Formats: sequence, C-alpha cells, structure tokens
Amino acid sequence: MFKWALIFAVIAVVAALLGFGGIAGASAGIAKLLFFLGVALVVVFLLLGAFAAKKVT
Repeated sequence: MFKWALIFAVIAVVAALLGFGGIAGASAGIAKLLFFLGVALVVVFLLLGAFAAKKVT
C-alpha cells in the first residue's frame, strides 16, 4: 500500500512540475489517502498481533 502511495506521490510531483494541476491534485489526494489507510492498517494489525500473543502465552 505504501508502494502505491509513493507512486502516486511521484506522479503528483511530476504532473505539478509539468503544469497539470488537476492531475497533480488528484494524485496527491490519492497518495495521502493510501498512506493514511496503510498507517491505520499497520496499527490495527499491530494491536491484533499483541492481543493474539497474550492469548497464546
């Protein structure tokens, strides 16, 4: 997920440098959404792993 966020961020930067404001804004929005979604999933899975480890031991 972070890989796709980075790809969309690079697309946003390149599009902004070439003057395509609409594409740059949309790509930046998608990159931000994917990044925060990835962070949320990492936190959720860390919490699930911690609770599962407590139940096993």
